Amino acid sequence: MSKPIYELVDELPKGGLTVSALRSLDFVVPGQWDNLVGFDNTIRTVTGETDESLIQQIGERAVALYNDKSQGYQRALWLYDTVDSASGLLGTAALANRIGQDSFLGFLKHLTPKPERAQSIDLCVKLVTELVAFCQINGIPGDSIGDFLASLKDYSGESLMRMAALVSFDGLIPLGPSFTDKALSMIKGMNASELEKNQTFKGVKDLIPGNNDAGKHAFITESFESTKGWMDSFVASKGLTQAGLIDNLSKFIDFSKDKVDYLGALLDVSVKYYRHTGIQTLARRLIERAVAEI
Repeated sequence: MSKPIYELVDELPKGGLTVSALRSLDFVVPGQWDNLVGFDNTIRTVTGETDESLIQQIGERAVALYNDKSQGYQRALWLYDTVDSASGLLGTAALANRIGQDSFLGFLKHLTPKPERAQSIDLCVKLVTELVAFCQINGIPGDSIGDFLASLKDYSGESLMRMAALVSFDGLIPLGPSFTDKALSMIKGMNASELEKNQTFKGVKDLIPGNNDAGKHAFITESFESTKGWMDSFVASKGLTQAGLIDNLSKFIDFSKDKVDYLGALLDVSVKYYRHTGIQTLARRLIERAVAEI
């Protein structure tokens, strides 16, 4: 079994690349994301509770819910975790060794920008991961596209930040302004066996609805197509542009503007936004449910 949920929340980083990258998106969803770290601290913040014995009771109930295998919480975490590690193939160790030696510029030599095709698949698979994890957390069937679409309207906090990061880091920055059209036409134009070669898909495919690769491919296509309108209007309503995002990111992460094609690769390898905000979403949902049940 993976680490207990309280340990995962306690060990979330307070700084570093992932947190800096997410902070750079505050202008997209102002005030929505507070980097909540620490299990007890999260309980206090979510519930407003100050009574220590009650905080402990809530914590114990939340831990028990997370540990209950019949609930989908651990599967949701596995999805958040796996989709991040599968998409950043180079491994963070390589990155960690470079940092401090020669800033990112030396490291960038070792990064290859992802081909648009691979990046498009990543975007589609990551979106489906969010949908399936949402279903797991809420205890509804994994293929409930309608429920997911309805809930997107109410996304807030770290969940909204995760979608903002998906649109920005996996959509606009690497693929440009018409990223949803590009990704949709690519995913529609490929067959299931091509999908099977993609590392990100292979990482999470066990939990994607569908009896075989063709079924999973159809589900990914339908999910992306259904959510495309939300993503397009999100970008339009926030006035998001590739240049604006890159400009803002450069205030938080040191990279040179002429290396923008590498930025997508850098974000891929080093920014684990799914795992980070995913753990925060899980903690919040578990705590809210624990309070309701006590």
